[in-house]
Amino acid sequence: MKVLANDGVSQSGIDALQKKGFEVLTTTVAQDQLVNYINENQISVLLVRSATKVRTDIIDNCPSLKIIGRGGVGMDNIDVAYAREKGLHVINTPAASSGSVAELVFAHLYGSVRFLHDANRNMPLEGDSKFKNLKKAYGSGIELRGKTLGVIGIGRIGQATAKIAIGVGMNVIAYDPFIEEVEIPLEFFDGQSLNFKIKTISKEEVLKNADFFTLHVPAQKEYVIGKPEIEQMKDGAGIINAARGGVVDEVALVEALEKEKLGFAGLDVFEDEPTPAIKVLMNSKISLTPHIGAATGEAQDRIGQELADQIIEILK
Repeated sequence: MKVLANDGVSQSGIDALQKKGFEVLTTTVAQDQLVNYINENQISVLLVRSATKVRTDIIDNCPSLKIIGRGGVGMDNIDVAYAREKGLHVINTPAASSGSVAELVFAHLYGSVRFLHDANRNMPLEGDSKFKNLKKAYGSGIELRGKTLGVIGIGRIGQATAKIAIGVGMNVIAYDPFIEEVEIPLEFFDGQSLNFKIKTISKEEVLKNADFFTLHVPAQKEYVIGKPEIEQMKDGAGIINAARGGVVDEVALVEALEKEKLGFAGLDVFEDEPTPAIKVLMNSKISLTPHIGAATGEAQDRIGQELADQIIEILK
């Protein structure tokens, strides 16, 4: 049986599948050519990440397909319910990249409270001529320890982020309409561990009391953080979005940064991917990364292995 990893898959995943007799193809096929390619090559399993869309045209016109796999968490690029109605298995890897995304959230947080993203833009340009000016401009940083992190969505990735926050010495408060309480295990290098319970509270309470916010929610029809939500936040608050583009109103975000209602933002995802708005890209108070939350070697190995394990279990 043939597996098409159209957006790529780790070597560990390829090796695991090949050991069980699968042929793994890693050709990147253009979206409008996928139906023909799948049918010509009798593809049984289509693996995607966020780039490839699996809509009704593929589901209806590719009779050889048995499994659609998403390497990652969100499956908004797949018509999941429709595929399952048609008898296809739809799988993903919800836990594999949690730690990687959480660490990126804190990369943005640490960088933003010490202005690293902007300092790294300006030091190469003016570091030799305006060193003292830059030192003064970036000399009012703050510490994360003792501050309050508001987690919007405390599923797997939200919990992984909360775990780092607790380790840093932050207070964690959370809102999630589907979860009442979570237990966060904190493991230490010497084998000791501690458990921390977090009870979710209302969105309004989180907005009012947190110093910084991190979002871990699926794609939505409406903004999760828009102008009304920003108005409820503390002056100088910071927002990190490593979830999905479109859950934060970027127009309202930029306006709040320009008016100094917000202190900073960190964005790994954007409303207009893969062509983010210029106002977002050029704002000196926004720390930017190009949707790399799960892009670590460790996470990709876990994703590939988990996909392989599920495919083998279903088809072998």
